[in-house]
Amino acid sequence: MNRFAYLTTGLAIKTLSSLSRANIHVHGTENIPRGSIIFTVNHFTRIETMILPSYIYKLTGGVPVWSLADAALFKGGLKTYLDYVGAISTRDPDRDCLILKTLLKGDAAWIIFPEGRMVKNKKIVHRGRYMILSETGKHRPHTGAASLALRTEFYRRRMGKIGATSPEEARRLMSLFEIDALAPMMERRTYIVPVNITYYPLRAHENLLSRLAVTFVEDLDERAVEELMTEGSMLLSGVDVDIRFGAPIDVGIYLDHPTVQRDIETPGYISFDNPIPSAKILRKSAAKIMERYMRSIYRMTTVNHDHLAASIIRHMPFRRIRIDDLKRRLFLATQLNLKGLEIFFHHSFETDQVHLLTDDRYGKFGDFITIAVAKGVLARQGPYLVKKKPFSTPIFNFHQIRVDNPIAVMANEVEPLERLQRKIRPIAFLPEFWIRRRTAAYLIRQAESLYEQEYETFFVDGESRPKEVGMPYLVRGKGSGIGVLLIHGYMSAPIEMAELAGYLGSKGITVYVARLRGHGTSPDDLATRTYSDWLNAVDAGFAVVRSLCKRVVVGGFSTGAALALDLVSRNEGVQGVFAVCPPRRLHDPYLMKNMALDFWNLLVKRVRGNADREKEFIENLPENPLTNYSRNPVSGIREIERLMERLDQKLPGIDIPALLIHSHRDPIAFPGESKRIFDLIGSENKTYILFNFDRHVILAGDGAHRVHRVIGDFIADLTA
Repeated sequence: MNRFAYLTTGLAIKTLSSLSRANIHVHGTENIPRGSIIFTVNHFTRIETMILPSYIYKLTGGVPVWSLADAALFKGGLKTYLDYVGAISTRDPDRDCLILKTLLKGDAAWIIFPEGRMVKNKKIVHRGRYMILSETGKHRPHTGAASLALRTEFYRRRMGKIGATSPEEARRLMSLFEIDALAPMMERRTYIVPVNITYYPLRAHENLLSRLAVTFVEDLDERAVEELMTEGSMLLSGVDVDIRFGAPIDVGIYLDHPTVQRDIETPGYISFDNPIPSAKILRKSAAKIMERYMRSIYRMTTVNHDHLAASIIRHMPFRRIRIDDLKRRLFLATQLNLKGLEIFFHHSFETDQVHLLTDDRYGKFGDFITIAVAKGVLARQGPYLVKKKPFSTPIFNFHQIRVDNPIAVMANEVEPLERLQRKIRPIAFLPEFWIRRRTAAYLIRQAESLYEQEYETFFVDGESRPKEVGMPYLVRGKGSGIGVLLIHGYMSAPIEMAELAGYLGSKGITVYVARLRGHGTSPDDLATRTYSDWLNAVDAGFAVVRSLCKRVVVGGFSTGAALALDLVSRNEGVQGVFAVCPPRRLHDPYLMKNMALDFWNLLVKRVRGNADREKEFIENLPENPLTNYSRNPVSGIREIERLMERLDQKLPGIDIPALLIHSHRDPIAFPGESKRIFDLIGSENKTYILFNFDRHVILAGDGAHRVHRVIGDFIADLTA
C-alpha cells in the first residue's frame, strides 16, 4: 500500500464527515511508542475497519497503518477500496509473512481485532473468562496479534544474534523479510498497543443510508439492513466516539526464557513455519499477552449513562421499579467514588449530574427509557417500569441484537469492568426507602462540603460573614408527608430564610434551605458564578426534599423566588409554589447604568488588557448587612437579567397552585413587575397578596410573622 492511499482515504473521510455528525474524542496518544506496533482494537462496527487506520496514521507521524479485515468484506467495490487502503483479508495466505515483514522494516503498523469478527452483542465475558459469543458459538479471543508480535521480535533478535555466528542464515532471513540493513531494524522494539472504541449513544433506527440501500439494492439481506441501521445512525445522529489508547505492551520481555533464547541464538536453519523447541512456551506467552491486552481494551471502555442504567436494571432483583427510584439509583451510580480504579467516564460526567433527579434537561435518563420501552425491554405501568425482556443474548439473535435489544448490548459492554460492577450491585439491590435516604444524605453532604471548600477559597477577612450564615440546612418535620424547599435571594445567604424555616418547622413541615453558589462566601466568589450554577443548586435542594417527603412545595425570596418559579416550570410532582418579592426586569436607572459597566469591562480586557482599570463591583447598601454583601459584582446583575429573560417564556407553563407576595413600597423589585409575573403564570389557582411594607426583605423583621402565616396557610390548603 502506498501513502497516496491515505490521502484518498482522508478525502473519503472528509466527504463522509460532511454528512456525519459523529464527534470523535481521542485519548492516551502519549501511549503510542516509537517502534513496531500492533494495535489491538475491540470490534463492534465496520466503521473501525474503514476509518481507524487513517486516524492512527496521523498519530504515528506518517507511518502507514494496515489492518486485518473480515474476509467477508472483500467483495465488489468494497474489496477494491480495502485493498487500496491497506486492509488484508484474514484468509490471505501471505498474511503472516507480510505482517512480520512490514513490522520489522518499519513500513507499517497494524490493526488487529482480537475478537476475530464484529462482536455485535458485546458479550465477551463468560463465567469470569474472556469468551466471544457469536452466531458460530463460543470461542476464546484470538492470540494471533500476540503470536505475530512475538514472532516479529523473535526474528528481529535472531537476525541480530546470528549475524556473526551464522551469516548465511542471517542473510536468508534478511532476504525473506526484505531487510536491507540490520542497524535500523535493531533500533526498534515490538509493541502491542491496546485500543478501545466506545460509541455513545447506541441507537439503531432507519436513516438516510439504510433507506438509500433498501431503495437501490435488490434483495438486501437482514444482516446488511441491521448494519446500515446501526452504523448509519451512529454516523448521522451525533454519536460520540471515544478512542482510547492504553499502555503499550513490550513483547520482548516474554522472550527471556532460556529455551526461547536458545532458539533465537541457534545457528541452524529455521524456516518461517518450522516447529521449534520453544513453540509451546511461545504459545503460553501469547495466551498471557492476549489476556493482558483484552483486559486493557475492555477496562478502557468509556462508561456512559446508558451503561450504568442498563447495568442497574440487569442487577436489580425485582421486576418492577418506580421511575423516580431508578433515577435516584442512576444518580448514585454517577457519584460513585471510583478514584484509583482506572475507570474512564464519558465527558458528560464532568458536569453536575443533579439533572438526572429533576428535569433531565440533557435527556440522559429519558432517552434511555424511551429506547428501552420501544424495544420491549421495559414497559411503563403508571409511575413504574417493569422488566419484560431478558438480558440474555441468544446466538440466533446475534445479528439483530443491536436493533432488537440494545439495552443488553449496553450492559454487556461494561460487564468486564468488575470493579464497576461491584459498586453498582449494591445500588441495584438496596430497597427504595434506603435509596431515598442515601440520595438525600449524599446531596446534603455534598452541598455542605462544597460550601466549606468555597468559603475557605474565597474568604475575605473583614468582609466574609461567619460560616454558619451561608451553610445550607435541613429542618426536620414530623414524618415524611410534606416538605418545603426554600431559596434565598441574591447577595444574601440561607440564614435569611431562618425565621420562615423555623415557623414552618414548628408546623411539622420538613424544610430544606439551599445555598446558591457564590453566596455566603464573598463577592469575589459571586462574580465567578452564572445563573446555571444557581439552577443546579436549586435542583439539588429540590432533589433533597423530594427524596425525604412525599409532597413538595417550593418557595423563594427575591431572586430565589424567580428561581423557584423556574424550577416548577421544569419539573413535575410539585404541589405548589410561592414567590416573595420576585423581580422581573431591572428597570432601576442606577442598576441599568451599572450593567453597562459589564460591557465596559470587556472592552478594557480586550482592547487595553489592563485589569487594574476594571470596575467589576458597585457599592451595595443592604437592608440586612449581617447577611448581605456590601459589594455587588456587575456580572452578577447580568446573570439575574439573563435568568429573568429565560423565565418569562416559562411562566405560562406553570399550572400548579401559586402564591405571589410583594411589598407595596419595595425599593428593589417593583410590585408592578411581580403583578406581571402573576398575570403570566398559567395556573388558574393563583393568589396575589400585597403587604403594606416599605422594604424589600419582608420575611424577617417587623410584621414578618404575617407573611409567614399566609405562606403556612397556603401550604396547609395544598395538603388538606
